[in-house]
Amino acid sequence: MSTKHPIVVVTGSSGAGTSTVKKAFEHIFEREKINPVVIEGDSFHRFDRAEMKVKMEDAVRDGIDFSHFGAEANEFDKLAELFKTYSESGTGKKRYYLHSEPEAVEHNARLSIDKKPGEFTPWEDIPSGTDLMFYEGLHGCVKNDQVDMTKHVDLKVGVVPIVNLEWIQKIHRDSAERGYSADVIVDTILRRMPDYIKYITPQFSQTDINFQRVSTVDTSNPFIARDIPTPDESFVVIRFKDPKKFDTDFPYLLNMIHDSFMSRRNTIVVPGGKMGLAMEVILTPIIHRMLEQRG
Repeated sequence: MSTKHPIVVVTGSSGAGTSTVKKAFEHIFEREKINPVVIEGDSFHRFDRAEMKVKMEDAVRDGIDFSHFGAEANEFDKLAELFKTYSESGTGKKRYYLHSEPEAVEHNARLSIDKKPGEFTPWEDIPSGTDLMFYEGLHGCVKNDQVDMTKHVDLKVGVVPIVNLEWIQKIHRDSAERGYSADVIVDTILRRMPDYIKYITPQFSQTDINFQRVSTVDTSNPFIARDIPTPDESFVVIRFKDPKKFDTDFPYLLNMIHDSFMSRRNTIVVPGGKMGLAMEVILTPIIHRMLEQRG
């Protein structure tokens, strides 16, 4: 960890809702005039879209577990090195994975390159003078015998809906935004399961704060759900690994977030519709404290 160059990580699996937390942080950064360097987890995939397709076909043919969740498909060492370098000097290298045509057009114009959706931009230097690093992606808190992302991170946030709700969100997102059929999405979920258990789930024991959405409607068969449970049809369970680390004031949070309650000594439950508010109320003082210590 670094007082001078703090790092904030939001980690969660595909379809978990990390983009919601990202938006909450963006609101904080804009309102508080904070200049972050934003790192996207997808930029540390090892293969571009075409290469990944070939690797997947080979893995299926050979009966090998292989997915975007696993170490073989990601540059874990480069991400860990980036966290270390930034925490020590506020510098490092970043790139972008181009998800769509608009992203390709934007970065091609910015860098005078000719890249297509599904490819990476070249590595480039992080600009000097940033206040902190903000990472959002799959693997910000991976810790095992080969790599430890956590030792250089100052604030670790996990986003992890109950698994059936996570699958419903993924099925609907991939169907609506990417045009995948239900069968293809289910096959993807099954193929990723070994890596999900090995690389994704253990991260939530490393995070400082977990936001877990729990639906209050029947999601027992996520593969036939017609819609995603709305925020009003859910609660958010917010667990603090060590409330003392950030001087968490639970009476203040209960007063600020209507209809919230404590379920354990380190856990507050809020209505699903108050998730964004809860994030800003909880996270803004933590970011302030980081920047005050930074000076």
